[in-house]
Amino acid sequence: MKTVDYEPRHRWDKRLGLPSGTVERIVHGSESWHKAMAGQITVEAYWDNIASQLNLSPYDIQALAADFYAGDRLDTTLIDEIKQLKQAGHAVALLSNASTALMDELKALQIAHLFDPLVISAYIGVTKPERAAYEAVLERLQRPADETIFIDDMPANIIGAAQVGINALQYHNGMSLKKTLAPLLKIE
Repeated sequence: MKTVDYEPRHRWDKRLGLPSGTVERIVHGSESWHKAMAGQITVEAYWDNIASQLNLSPYDIQALAADFYAGDRLDTTLIDEIKQLKQAGHAVALLSNASTALMDELKALQIAHLFDPLVISAYIGVTKPERAAYEAVLERLQRPADETIFIDDMPANIIGAAQVGINALQYHNGMSLKKTLAPLLKIE
């Protein structure tokens, strides 16, 4: 998922009389978010904390949670390329810094099966770019680092993977996995 429309988030800033981007910084930048991603608190405790920080009622926090992700879209081109890689016999793993809610979301989108292994930080108790996060994926893949390719949009995560010895590439919107990986995977 990627956020393509930030307006639903900005409407909450306006509604709460906050500078633009404040709600997003709290929802995805607070200590409780980092704890939820590391599996230290539940998703429910995380949203309770956000409600407290923004002084929202239980009803309002449910509305915010729904609205916050209303501008997110599945990148179907990327998903199609992942399907092609799997069909060609390549292992495709997912390492995500996310709360436990991601597993339900991937299942609802009917794409969880595309990733084996599917490693979510909240379940392993460590987040990218910590070395142990990459090591968890390598262990599940049963592959050495130098035979693994890691793609991420965050420079810090690319550096973290490279420090473990993984071939790391930075993703950017519109990037073709097939073209980028062709020379590395010997794809025609």
